[in-house]
Amino acid sequence: MKTSFTVAALLLVFLSVTLTSCELAAGIFKAGMGVGIFIVVAIIVGIIALIAKVGGR
Repeated sequence: MKTSFTVAALLLVFLSVTLTSCELAAGIFKAGMGVGIFIVVAIIVGIIALIAKVGGR
């Protein structure tokens, strides 16, 4: 958990130094959307696995 925070902090610093504010905001929202999609897919896969395990008894 600490490693991901460190990576995120370094990425934020890098982006804030190299990009304008509009580009920075767009990059943050794109990353947030990607993470959100990943979480939704992971939850759906977990639910399907749980249903398959319960239904397999």
